[in-house]
Amino acid sequence: MNSQTKPTCNCQSKPEPHFPEQVTGMYILAKALKNVGIENVYGLVGIPITEAAYLIQGEGIRFVGFRHEQQAGMAAATEGFLTGKPGILMTVSSLGFLNGLTATANATVNCYPMIQISGASDTAMVDMNMGTYEQLDQFNTAKPLVKAAFRCTYAKDIPSAVYRAYRAAVSGRPGGVYIDMTTPALGEIMNREDADKLFYTPVDIYSPVAPNQASVDRAVEILTSAKHPAILLGKGAAYAKTDNKIKTLVEKYNIPYLPMSMAKGLLPDDGPLSALSCRSTIMEKADVVMVIGARLNWMLSFGKGKWNPEMKFIQLDVEPQEIDVNVPIAAPVVGDMNLSLDAILSALEGKKMSADAAWVTSLQEEAKVKNVKFAARISEAKDMMPMHHWTALGVIKPILESNPDVILVNEGANTLDDTRDAINMSLPRHRVDCATWAIMGMGMGSAIGAAVATGKSVVAIEGDSAFGFSGMDFSTICRFNLPVTVVIFNNGGIYNGIGEPLDKTTDPAPTTLDIRARYDKLGDAFGATTYYVQKPEELSEALKAAIASKKPTLIDVQLAADSGKESGHIGYLNPAPLQTIVV
Repeated sequence: MNSQTKPTCNCQSKPEPHFPEQVTGMYILAKALKNVGIENVYGLVGIPITEAAYLIQGEGIRFVGFRHEQQAGMAAATEGFLTGKPGILMTVSSLGFLNGLTATANATVNCYPMIQISGASDTAMVDMNMGTYEQLDQFNTAKPLVKAAFRCTYAKDIPSAVYRAYRAAVSGRPGGVYIDMTTPALGEIMNREDADKLFYTPVDIYSPVAPNQASVDRAVEILTSAKHPAILLGKGAAYAKTDNKIKTLVEKYNIPYLPMSMAKGLLPDDGPLSALSCRSTIMEKADVVMVIGARLNWMLSFGKGKWNPEMKFIQLDVEPQEIDVNVPIAAPVVGDMNLSLDAILSALEGKKMSADAAWVTSLQEEAKVKNVKFAARISEAKDMMPMHHWTALGVIKPILESNPDVILVNEGANTLDDTRDAINMSLPRHRVDCATWAIMGMGMGSAIGAAVATGKSVVAIEGDSAFGFSGMDFSTICRFNLPVTVVIFNNGGIYNGIGEPLDKTTDPAPTTLDIRARYDKLGDAFGATTYYVQKPEELSEALKAAIASKKPTLIDVQLAADSGKESGHIGYLNPAPLQTIVV
């Protein structure tokens, strides 16, 4: 053999083995949220969801990390109200789940679309009560408090659970939905090819249902026969984005309107047909009231008491079980709010109203008189030192009313009631407060949710007690550099700072906080712009600068300790105290 001749090999090279790409349930969860159009997730990470949060970020979804799950839930609920898409809350198991469940239950009661996804222990271990890490039967704990609940035991179930939860949250009467995301489901490994086959695009995820024509005709007949008609607007009307249709109904048929708190701005509070200053007169003298997206609950005296006993209610609601609650409804119109208003406007074409010509004029005259008295109340307080609620609100009112696109978040006792009365809203869905349950502790979460969901500037006006529930999440505002200004009315207590203990004790009264507290120092800790103001002109300068800056800002407003009274406008709900204390 020639030494330069190379030997030939007839053997064939073996192909390298093919190992399919593998993913976990956490990847499937992130992809499912992205696939259904979720843009923001609010939560607080820990075992077993930390890696899932990173994967969610990897899908281009914004993960807004909080200091407390309740506030993350309030943010998610607020996004749901403002956008009509479910806000997403993500929590760890056990107490993290329970902290978030408060907000999810509140969303359900207030009809905000929201989904809580919580990591959960292995159900087999929970069912056998083996004492596993953070053991709690979260699914059955949540189920009575939410609109729907799903449990994912296997990774393959995750997309279906997310899509079904979305549909449940937005369909019919919106509400909170819970997904129990067990550790086995999150950690399960699947081939990516098989996992990707699980995803699909839900069809008609919200299918509006029209009211029946007979109910529409009945409502129109009663409305056109009214001598003293009025329209009552609730946050359901604001949520449904019925703005233009309600405007047409009010203006074309010359019907006065009365907005509830979170419906303020659906039509301008100071519009010519606004009966905001004439609530008692509407209740006592109207003969037909069309209730649009509101409940006749405790906030409206259950439709009884001061209401005209001959009143006929027309009620537009998406939920049939809301009809005839507390009082009989003469004309229920059950269906999607927009379709119901379309049908009513169509049926009204060519018909004439029977309203007394003096009805609207009398309300307008009453409103003028009351508005003058209200202006005098603010004027009388403008020079009070230390400042009182009305002193501060006299400064804030013109600033916010000249910046109508700023979203107002508001909570407290007197701070809530007085701010609601003082500040006129002119745009819909620009006021968020504690709503049906009148709970405290939604302020920072709702401010964050409003800013993240809309990109708009937010001003949160907080009582010092209310701020205490959520104050540490001001750090979240700073960390995400959100355009949020927090204004704290510090009067040193719950209601006010002058409570006296009934017992012979050196402890402070149950309603006493600290009139000397410097909440602005909390803002300093997180790098916010801060102000401590004691005079009206200082407050004016600070608030104008804060709104203009679009940066995290905290304004500590020093009020007098005797500013405010117990329970604000709802002191009548308190049990009467004993006149004699027996020791």
